[in-house]
Amino acid sequence: MNSTDLPRLTVRSPADLIAAVPYLLGFHPADSIVVVALRGSRIVFAARCDLFDDSDPGESAAHIADVTTRQGADSATVIGYGPATPVTSAVDAVRAALADAGLTVLDALRVTEERWWSYLCGVPECCPPEGTPYDPRASTVPATAVFAGQVALPDRAALAAQVAPAATPAMRQAAERAEGRLTDLLAEAPPTDLLGGRALRSAGTAALRAARQRHGSGEPLTDDELAWLCLLLTHLPVRDHAWERTDGRDEDVAFWTEVMRRAEPELIAAPGALLAFAAWRAGQGALAAVTLERVLAEHSDYSLALLLDDLLRRGVPPSRLDGWPVTGSPKALRRRRRRSRRRPR
Repeated sequence: MNSTDLPRLTVRSPADLIAAVPYLLGFHPADSIVVVALRGSRIVFAARCDLFDDSDPGESAAHIADVTTRQGADSATVIGYGPATPVTSAVDAVRAALADAGLTVLDALRVTEERWWSYLCGVPECCPPEGTPYDPRASTVPATAVFAGQVALPDRAALAAQVAPAATPAMRQAAERAEGRLTDLLAEAPPTDLLGGRALRSAGTAALRAARQRHGSGEPLTDDELAWLCLLLTHLPVRDHAWERTDGRDEDVAFWTEVMRRAEPELIAAPGALLAFAAWRAGQGALAAVTLERVLAEHSDYSLALLLDDLLRRGVPPSRLDGWPVTGSPKALRRRRRRSRRRPR
C-alpha cells in the first residue's frame, strides 16, 4: 500500500475523480484497489494496493480501513481497477470494512478499460448497465494537476524504474578505492578517538557537505565522491547527521535519488532509506514505497528502512513531522517504533 499528502484538485463527478487518481498516486493504477478519503469536502488521503489474491479479503480490507481512519477522514470512495469478478469481490470487502470503521462510503466504482460502473447507483439514466465511457482528456483535472507540478507515470513499473540501479564498473572501482581510504582514515585516528568515531563523523560531515554543494550547483557527483559518501553513511552517526538534514524538498529527493541509483548494491541501504524519507515527507508515498522495496530486497533488516516501511503501511501522514527535525529526532523515532512494536495488538 502507498499513500500521499495530496494536491488540491477540484472533483465534481466520478469521471473527474477517476481522472484525478493517477495524479494523487503518481502513476496510473491497474489491477488495484484505490481508496480516496475525504474530511468534509476535501480529499485528504489516497491509498492503493493490489487486488486481493487471498480467498478471504476481510483482513486486507480491514487494514485499508484502519489506515484510512488514521487520516481523520469521515468519508471515502472506493475504486477498483481491473476485471469485474476480482474487482467486485475486493470493492465489496473494502466497502464493508470502511462502513464498519464508521466512514461514509460516498461511492464504489469499477474501472475497466475506458468505462466505469458504480456499485451504489442503479439508475440507468446516469449509470447504464454497460458502463459509462470516460475520457480523462475531457476533464479539467489533468491540466490542473500538471500545472501544479503533479506527474502521472504510465504505471507502477515506471515509478520503480526511477530508483532502478544505475551503477557502472567504474563505480565498483571507486567503491574499492573508498574502502582503502577508509582504512587509512581509521589508521590515522589518534588513540583517544575510540574506534575512529570522531574521524568518521568529521569525514562524513565534510563528504555530505561537499556532495550537496556539488549537486546543488547542477554538477553530477564524481564516482569517488559518491562512493566515499555511501561508505561513510554506513556509520550510523553519519547517517543520522544526513537524516537530520533531509526533508521533503525537491533537492533532497533529487540528491538521494542520484546517490541511491549509482551506489553499489551493498551500499544502498542508507541513501535509499534517506530517499524514502524525503519522498514520504514530500507527499510522494508511492515513490517512498518502491524505494523501500528495493532497499529491503537487498538489506531486509535495515532499521531505518523498516521504520519508514512501518510508517507507510500504517498510513502515518507526513504532516506528523512538520517542523522536522525540531519535532523529532532519529533516536526518538527509533524509540517510538520500538514501543509501538511492544504494544499488544
